Amino acid sequence: MEEEVKQKRSYESIPVGECLRTIGGQVKQFTPASIATPAAMILEVIMEMMIPLLMADIIDDGVQAGNMEVILSTGGRMLLIAVLGLLAGIAGGVFAARAAAGLAMNLRSCLYRNIQTFSFSNIDKYSTSGLVTRLTTDITNIQNSYQMLLRMAMRAPMSLIIAMTMAVIISPRLSLIYLIAVLFLALFLSFIIRKVTGRFREVFDKYDDLNASVQENVTAIRVVKAYVREQHEKDKFGKAVDNLYHMFIRAESLIISNMPVMQATIYTCILLISWFGANAIVQDELTTGELMSLLAYCMNILMSLMILSVIFVMISMSLASAQRVTEVIHEESALKSPDDAVEEIPDGSVDMEHVNFGYNETAEEYVLKDINLHVKAGEMIGIIGGTGSAKSSLMNLIPRLYDVSEGTVKVGGIDVRRYDLVKLRDQVSMVLQQNNLFSGTILSNLRWGREDATEEECRAACRMAQADEFIERMPQGYETRIEQGGTNVSGGQKQRLCIARALLKKPKIIIFDDSTSAVDTATDAKIRKAMNEEIPDTTIFIIAQRISSVMNADRIIVMDDGRITDIGTHEELLKTSEIYRDVYESQTGGTGDFDNPYT
Repeated sequence: MEEEVKQKRSYESIPVGECLRTIGGQVKQFTPASIATPAAMILEVIMEMMIPLLMADIIDDGVQAGNMEVILSTGGRMLLIAVLGLLAGIAGGVFAARAAAGLAMNLRSCLYRNIQTFSFSNIDKYSTSGLVTRLTTDITNIQNSYQMLLRMAMRAPMSLIIAMTMAVIISPRLSLIYLIAVLFLALFLSFIIRKVTGRFREVFDKYDDLNASVQENVTAIRVVKAYVREQHEKDKFGKAVDNLYHMFIRAESLIISNMPVMQATIYTCILLISWFGANAIVQDELTTGELMSLLAYCMNILMSLMILSVIFVMISMSLASAQRVTEVIHEESALKSPDDAVEEIPDGSVDMEHVNFGYNETAEEYVLKDINLHVKAGEMIGIIGGTGSAKSSLMNLIPRLYDVSEGTVKVGGIDVRRYDLVKLRDQVSMVLQQNNLFSGTILSNLRWGREDATEEECRAACRMAQADEFIERMPQGYETRIEQGGTNVSGGQKQRLCIARALLKKPKIIIFDDSTSAVDTATDAKIRKAMNEEIPDTTIFIIAQRISSVMNADRIIVMDDGRITDIGTHEELLKTSEIYRDVYESQTGGTGDFDNPYT
């Protein structure tokens, strides 16, 4: 559990400067809008700061002197300045929205592109829900903070500085009240920010857990319905939401405490300035207009402080998000093509020499142990073994989805680590245990195997996979739409479509990872017969639980606990392999269960 927490919070070690460089580097084409926003904000502040001075002139030289000409001319200037400030504010808002939305777009694109380069070991490091949270919630936090920074991080300090300067010019003695208030609020805000930052980090980690719960429930909704576990899932989700709610309340309660303190400070300043200002007027040290200006600047100064406090809180919130996003952007794929990569795969032969493999460097024991295997091009190899015997792990090494820990894996006589990854995987098709289809037509799903495949080539691949019979019965045939995840086709139909998709690549090696488990034995036999006739030079690996799926293979590998215990033909293994013989007898005897403890 400690390792999981450590891995989960590893982003906290990323320096703030590195986060800023990474996030800032994605502004790119939105740099002009990012520059225009603070410029517009400065203009708006200057216009706003001129209003109290003009108001003082109206009161002192116009209202009290009874001079209508001064009132009208000064009022006209105030109106013009107010309109200019309004236009500057609107322009700043538009530029800020464009820049922030553009930054979010670039960040999501950069993040998504990098995720696509991840090897299986990189993907294993992050949960799916964690990556989704980074692409959505975390980047939205960064977007909101960036927009606020562009608009307010320049506006609030400028407003504060100019208002303080104007207050000092009008009355240095009364401006000390502002200075004391600013120092007090600065200390209080620094205390809040320190407290709230850690709490928001915890909240974002809980977002990952919440997304994981949602994803798990939606993905397995049919199981939930079948077992009538809706109420259980509601209760589980309710607890997760309630936990997140209380964590937010604890974090937000600190921020909310800022408001009453801020308001109390503002009212105190107004009272003190009104009291001392009235005395100054009586003693002819201050005019009524100047007092009105001081009160206006008081509001500007303290409102600027309030805005700065919100900015600091937003930065605290988004810092954790920025670290989480930066971590994924900087994550480098554990598997890369070498500089002098080999691009031609001579044939489909496979050689494994003293291969040991573990999923991580800290594993106490290897998953695959001292594997030695030599397969000629065009051979059909069956692989059978109990659950957890590392059959799939063995096959994952051929297209270099993982690298070996020790030893060598060769395809076509060349170490797989010397190949260009794209070229290697183009020549090694895999039909995985979990068959995934994507929303779109049957044809578009098939062309995942090869984008430029003609419809006739797609039909030929479907005939080999025995999928053409059910496709042609559909009202729209190959244009039939597949729902997300292939929910509108049966398990057997989905498997046959995935097999056709793999065959369409015309690879030198095809790996079937228990991919005919939902297909009846007669159809399974037809698929194997078609492959023998149509692609005789392709090396085929078939991982299966059923003996009938592999008994006609050229050779059969028997695996147990990450080792190859036996290898030979069906007839040879019946004589020499006790494990294989027990499985065969159990299945032909009617149980059909490889993992039956009584076999």
